Amino acid sequence: MSSLVSFGKCCSVLVTGASRGIGLQMVDSLAAGGGFSPGKIIATTRNPATAQKLQELANKHPNIHIITLDVVSQESIERCAEEVGQLLQDEGLNCLINNAGINVVADLHSVTADKMMENFHTNAVAPLMITKAFLPLLKRAASRGEAGDSGSMSIQRAAVINVSSLLGSVELNWGEGANNIKWYPYRTSKSALNMVSRCMAKDLEPDGILCMAIHPGWVRTDMGGSEGLLSPEESVSSILSVIGGLSEKDHGSFLNFTGEALPW
Repeated sequence: MSSLVSFGKCCSVLVTGASRGIGLQMVDSLAAGGGFSPGKIIATTRNPATAQKLQELANKHPNIHIITLDVVSQESIERCAEEVGQLLQDEGLNCLINNAGINVVADLHSVTADKMMENFHTNAVAPLMITKAFLPLLKRAASRGEAGDSGSMSIQRAAVINVSSLLGSVELNWGEGANNIKWYPYRTSKSALNMVSRCMAKDLEPDGILCMAIHPGWVRTDMGGSEGLLSPEESVSSILSVIGGLSEKDHGSFLNFTGEALPW
């Protein structure tokens, strides 16, 4: 319940990659929070017309706003930021959740430069460019929050949450069983996202904008596969609980969906 209360104090939450998997479940869970639902839930997807389940949620919950975003198109990113700015006006954006991602599966024998770059662009470059485009709105929200919360860091003020992966941990990719998942493009892209998160945390700190990376667990989604250990509902429930309780101590961190710190 505490996490729902925290999100209920948010004027706005934006989730990328909201048409399926974890992103769709985030929108669903946030909207279902009743009196603890954010004022505005902005759900972005590359093609809203084909996002049937997301459209159904928006029809049920008037605080869901669907906006087009192709995360690998700079033009689309800028257009989305402008549209979100018109929607939020002086409130600014409280919480940006960079969730959109892909998995280009390739081992040492099948990997190519194009596969590496495709995964790198979506999973590491796009969150950086999206955050950069939304920075004025995040700063606006952070400045508005100072008087009410003594300048402390939280999602109620302004935060950037990057959905990363335990598979991006360099330290954990060693020892017995570590090389069973030989996904060069995906694992490298998530390592890069972790560094992006750490770099952004340093740069966003003076403005009071919290920034961190979180591992959602191995989830049964189109990308995670049917063998995943968690359902989308279980994963998102834990993720939102962790995100809702974030503070200054978590700034620049890499956390598991359980809230435990993960090695870089």
